[in-house]
Amino acid sequence: MHQPRRRDRRPARRVPAVPVQRRTFQLTAAGADVVLVGYFSAKQKDFETVMASAAAELAAHGARVVARIVQRRGVSDGGVRKMGLPFSSRTLLSYGKVREVAQACDRADADAVVFVAALTERQRHTLTEILGRPAVSLSEAFAADRRRHN
Repeated sequence: MHQPRRRDRRPARRVPAVPVQRRTFQLTAAGADVVLVGYFSAKQKDFETVMASAAAELAAHGARVVARIVQRRGVSDGGVRKMGLPFSSRTLLSYGKVREVAQACDRADADAVVFVAALTERQRHTLTEILGRPAVSLSEAFAADRRRHN
């Protein structure tokens, strides 16, 4: 004989009626100490130029770049084999590089971390939690600065 199916007694997940708005960080570039982080593939040979122009842009807005960190993907033999795999969707960088960024931030007592690459909402939130200071992309930092001046 078959037993009758039991009803699942776990409470149903409740979805909030209004989506939660996460607070975005407003970088006050004037006087801020920032760590500049770049993520580049091995195919991009001009990464140093991109980092220099990003640092110059931040300096023009009044920020002081206290450290520069670059993660290049696909440079070593092992990295070339991993190029087909997706990068960390959670942090954009490898775990070791995130630790290196955190150490640089602590040493320099940085106010924020600015990424040259665009960050997703999840990456921004995760990196902010891990690093203990706001993590924003370069375009977001300048967009906040433009809104403040307009």
